[in-house]
Amino acid sequence: MTLEAWITLVVVGGTFVVMVRGAATPAVAILGAVVVLLGTGVLEAEQAFAGFANPAPITVAALYVLARAVESSGALTLVEQLALGDGQRGAAGGLRLLVPAAAASAFLNNTPIVAMLAPSVVRWSQRHGRPPSRLLMPLSFAVILGGVVTTIGTSTNLVVSGLLEGRGEAPLGLFEITPVGLPVAVLGLVVIALLAPRLVPDRKPPSSRLDADQRDFVVRMRVIPGGPLEGCTVEDAGLRHLEGVFLVEIERSDELIAPVAPGVALHGDDELIFVGRAREVVDLGRIAGLARAADAPARALTDPEHVFVEAVIGAVSPLVGRTPREIGFRSRYQAAVVGIHRAGQPVASKLGEVRLQLGDVLLLLADADFAARWTDRPDFLLVTRAGGTPQPVARKAVLAGAAVVAVVVVAGAGWAPILHASLLAALVLVAARVLSVEEARRSIDMDVILVIAASFALGAAIETSGLAAGIGHAIVGVAGDGADPRLALLAVVVATVILTEFISNNASAALMFPIATAAAVEIGADPRDFAIAVAVAASASFLTPIGYQTNTMVYGLGGYRFSDYWRLGAPLTAVVVATLVLLP
Repeated sequence: MTLEAWITLVVVGGTFVVMVRGAATPAVAILGAVVVLLGTGVLEAEQAFAGFANPAPITVAALYVLARAVESSGALTLVEQLALGDGQRGAAGGLRLLVPAAAASAFLNNTPIVAMLAPSVVRWSQRHGRPPSRLLMPLSFAVILGGVVTTIGTSTNLVVSGLLEGRGEAPLGLFEITPVGLPVAVLGLVVIALLAPRLVPDRKPPSSRLDADQRDFVVRMRVIPGGPLEGCTVEDAGLRHLEGVFLVEIERSDELIAPVAPGVALHGDDELIFVGRAREVVDLGRIAGLARAADAPARALTDPEHVFVEAVIGAVSPLVGRTPREIGFRSRYQAAVVGIHRAGQPVASKLGEVRLQLGDVLLLLADADFAARWTDRPDFLLVTRAGGTPQPVARKAVLAGAAVVAVVVVAGAGWAPILHASLLAALVLVAARVLSVEEARRSIDMDVILVIAASFALGAAIETSGLAAGIGHAIVGVAGDGADPRLALLAVVVATVILTEFISNNASAALMFPIATAAAVEIGADPRDFAIAVAVAASASFLTPIGYQTNTMVYGLGGYRFSDYWRLGAPLTAVVVATLVLLP
């Protein structure tokens, strides 16, 4: 290999390690790799930044706006009604949830579909006395499978389409991937419906704690006038760092103090609202200077001013690696952390000192507008409130649904490229006020856009340096001269599936694309077929909760453990790989 190929191999390997260790977000890691390759002369400036001019990132951004409009308008309500029925059991009942979710995912971004359906699945499961863990993981896997049916089903397909365009070939047509993706999706859904009831374990979700302890979860205390606490600050009174109990607000005459800062002075007859575990809030009565308030039962969960909220921490959240105390959670978010759920178990340590991790679910006591403020922000991957969902606005739902249909018809018929159709649809939705300009801006996940754009540069480095040809030759060598091309395809697919479990699906597609096409050229196969296989395999992330965003979203909500994903994910992955390789 050339010197440039060795440099590229070292840089790509280092980037892989950085992302696996979580030392940097995928966007930062890949952009850093591009800068290094630019500085070492492996890439020219035009190659390093060509991804930002490629249609793929812009198309993905437009589709994010389209998906957000569908979600916020309530247009997904029909999918919800079709998916959640009267509690059928067995494979038929499973398919009732999986098929509508997968069908919607073929034309919309996966994340908003799970964001809307996951809370509904939890509530439905509770009403029917079933653990939501039985449905949440299958839901995530179903939308992943649905995303491989069309080119706009997931951003990974658009990345591969853009890479093909960068090679001077035509981009993928809207349904060009369907002959491969549809059989994969159908067989995958059947596997999930048959095996999920047997392989997915029963787990308790974080919200189950509310049902058990709701009566004593929130307690109201009163500062005794003339007592030892009157005139003391919250910090001096020892009320700041109680074990398992948190002071979330102070009511003083007509004044409400929330969040409560350590330096707030206590007055006689102040009413203090605490949140804590049932077995520990009773200790508040032993603090000299505090007494139970006359209306001791505090505000209930149904109070519109104070609600319980579950918030899932994503990979790019500023909370990852920090404690609630370090970040000043109460002041920053106007909410109190009353529980942390991790890997299927509640965290029993002092909550303010827990170093937060990807996939943690925070149980919060917040005002009714918390979800509206923090949805579509990187701090939380998913925010869901206990209780019902907002009623859809009929006009907006119709417009959003019509926009999706228009994109599918226009792009599918070849009347306009996917880029033009999706941009025009996004513009119309904003002009019609289905979304505000600010909502449209916030709906775009810039980290994903940056990963896509920067990944093109990594792919270019792998190809132009000769690294792709070297690895492709090695793959063909393993398959053997004159061997069935399916052996080379199998090696490419398996490598892509493994890679996508450790780094983002878009990055794995960009890294494997030049290798796959080089291998295809060497054995005389169609590089386009290998490229489509890479697109589907890069989305086939079923083995861990961190390989795909929707898996992370349901990880905490379902109370899953890390190893739970292997149980259903391994046979599902085997079926997907076999289908990709054996398809004619």
